[in-house]
Amino acid sequence: MTRWLRWTAGIVLTGVPLLLAIAGPWLVDGSPTRKRAFSSGADHPLGTDFVGRDVWQQVLLGGRTVLLVALLATALAYVVAVPWGIAAALGRRRFVDELLMRPLDVVLALPSLLLLLLLATIAPSGSLTLVGIVALLNLPGLTRIVRAAALEIGSRPAVEAMRLQGEGWWRITVGYVARSMLRTLAADLGTRFTGALYLVASASFLGVGVPPDASDWAVMVDRNRPGLFVQPWAVIAPALLIVALSVGVNLLFDRVLAARSRSDLRGAAS
Repeated sequence: MTRWLRWTAGIVLTGVPLLLAIAGPWLVDGSPTRKRAFSSGADHPLGTDFVGRDVWQQVLLGGRTVLLVALLATALAYVVAVPWGIAAALGRRRFVDELLMRPLDVVLALPSLLLLLLLATIAPSGSLTLVGIVALLNLPGLTRIVRAAALEIGSRPAVEAMRLQGEGWWRITVGYVARSMLRTLAADLGTRFTGALYLVASASFLGVGVPPDASDWAVMVDRNRPGLFVQPWAVIAPALLIVALSVGVNLLFDRVLAARSRSDLRGAAS
C-alpha cells in the first residue's frame, strides 16, 4: 500500500466513526420511536433493533459514549503511568523501584476481562467508573513501557553530565528524560487507544457501566445478536464502526511516525 493510500485509508477509517460519534446526536430528528423488532421498511434504511428502534438513529447516537470513555481512559492512564514509570526508573534506591512496580505486576498477571468483571461488581456503575477501570487495566503495561524507556534514557552520559552540572530534578526528568521518550509514547498511543476502545466495547458488550438498552455501539452488537440473520445491519453497522476506528487510528499513527523518522534521517544526513 502506497503512502498516499495509507494516509487516505487512515483518514477515512478514522474520520467516519469520529464524525458519526461527534455530530451524530445532533443529526437525530426528534425522539426515537419504536416499532416491531428486527423489521425493515422505507423509513428505516437499516431496519429496527431488538426493541424496535431505528438502527440508523441508534448508530448516530451510540458512538459518543464509546469514544469519550476510551479517550478519557487513555488520557488518565498516561497521566498516571508517565510520572510513575519515570519515578521507578530514576529512583536512587532499589526499594523504590520494587515498591512502585510490584503491585502493577499483580494487576498485569490477571486477565483483563476477569479483572474488569471483578472491579465492576464492587464499583458503582456509570461511565466515570468505566473510565477508571479501563485506565487501571492499561496502567501496568504502559508504566512498564515508560520505565523501560526512562531507564535507557537515564543511563545516557547526557543525564550524568546534567547531574554533575547541578541541574535540578525538574530539568532532568521533564526537560530531558520525559521529552526524549515522546516518540516511544507516540508509538504506543495508537495501540493503547485501540486497547482502551476494545476494553470499553467489551465492558459495554458485557453490560458493565452502561444500561442494557443504551444507545451504544457495543451494546448494539450484543443486544441485536439474536436477530443477526433477520436484521444483520443492527449488528454489522456498529461493529464495522468500532473496527474502522481502531484500524484507522493505528494507520494514522504509523504514518505520522514514519514521516517523522524520514524527516529526522534527512536532517541527520544534511
